[in-house]
Amino acid sequence: MTPASGNLTPDELREAVASGEIDTVIVAFTDMQGRLVGKRVSARLFLEDAMEHGAECCNYLLAVDVELNTVDGYKLTSWESGYGDMAMMPDLSTLRRVPWIPGSALVIADLTTAGDHTPIPVSPRAVLQRQVDRLAEHGLEPFIGTELEFLVFDDDYRSAWKNGYRDLTPATDYNTDYALQASTRLEPLLRDIRNSMDAAGMYCEGVKGECNLGQQEIAFRYTHAIPTCDNHSIYKSGSKEIADAHGKSITFMAKFNEREGNSCHVHASLRNEAGDPVFADSSASDGMSSMFRHFIAGQLAAMREFTLLYAPNINSYKRYADGSFAPTAVAWGHDNRTCALRVVGRGHAMRVENRVPGGDVNQYLAVAGMLASGLWGIEQQLELGDPLSGNAYASDVERVPTTLREAADLFEQSALAREVFGDDVVEHYVHAARIEVAAYDAAVTDWERVRGFERL
Repeated sequence: MTPASGNLTPDELREAVASGEIDTVIVAFTDMQGRLVGKRVSARLFLEDAMEHGAECCNYLLAVDVELNTVDGYKLTSWESGYGDMAMMPDLSTLRRVPWIPGSALVIADLTTAGDHTPIPVSPRAVLQRQVDRLAEHGLEPFIGTELEFLVFDDDYRSAWKNGYRDLTPATDYNTDYALQASTRLEPLLRDIRNSMDAAGMYCEGVKGECNLGQQEIAFRYTHAIPTCDNHSIYKSGSKEIADAHGKSITFMAKFNEREGNSCHVHASLRNEAGDPVFADSSASDGMSSMFRHFIAGQLAAMREFTLLYAPNINSYKRYADGSFAPTAVAWGHDNRTCALRVVGRGHAMRVENRVPGGDVNQYLAVAGMLASGLWGIEQQLELGDPLSGNAYASDVERVPTTLREAADLFEQSALAREVFGDDVVEHYVHAARIEVAAYDAAVTDWERVRGFERL
């Protein structure tokens, strides 16, 4: 298969290094918080050594909070174990140019122990790979598309930080959902992001305005689950770097303010070993195959227990508000945006859209949750109830958890989560959630000061 534009084979990298076009290779992976982290390696050293043997990094990178503070209580690593190294083993199929960083290429790495290169099962990419492997045992292959929304501000990142992220200027002044005129002002930035991602080997479909001030969504063509999630990380990190170069800032926070939040709708479908889609059945009255119905039933049955994988932060849960286009009801429907799961497309394009994840999601974990619960539904041949018609916000069905604390409790107590992910994965991510909840509980907010400083 010919690599897409921007992708590199090892031989093409050697040529680019020899010509002086590339002098640095970024070896990176996605951490627990969904951030792209790693190190820059000289291109010569990468070709001579790291390409085959990997590059090392501290294993605390899978045991820190969002501030990169070391946190006790993780089985993987601690002060007692000395915070040793782990190896970043390059997946050369992900090697690509990084057009927005001069002289640079990038490769996504799998994480292993530094000594015997044993895979580290709690790393997000490994969590997803395990579910991809489980599907392969059934002769099935997952195809995924993620849709990230973000807010654009006219303030650069350092100014925003200095001002405590207060009084920022949105890049648009009113609702620009599908609007073109106001969004055109953002085109220098948006076009740079789209073209840069295409030049890095992705397939950018387009961009549209959204409801909140300065809100946009850039969509990419679906592909296999692992490359989609790899691309998601590169795009999310790269778009921030490109915005910074334009003197602007963007945020993927699930809920930046009281207006509409940032979603990350995840579309999923399966194909068999022959490459044929398996979710459609032209003989069925609704066009859905029995496998598709089982797949959705499994996701619904595990939705509350797996919400931690879709909503990993305190702020994630502020997005779930009735009438906000963010789901609150654990329900499915045909092209119904008020439901957590929305069935869209027809024939070979039939798929399910999970609307629960927000822009802050760790996409590897979210997709792993969808695939694990969907496969469980297939294995157990769970029956799917009737679709919800009308307004799911006004229905009496179960609701998604409303706090990170509740979601962590449900995930920790889930027998299914422990069966399909393993105890180590469950305990690792529950512990991360507990640390975040404790930090939030200890914080004194601006909201409290405004209400309580004088008037209480």
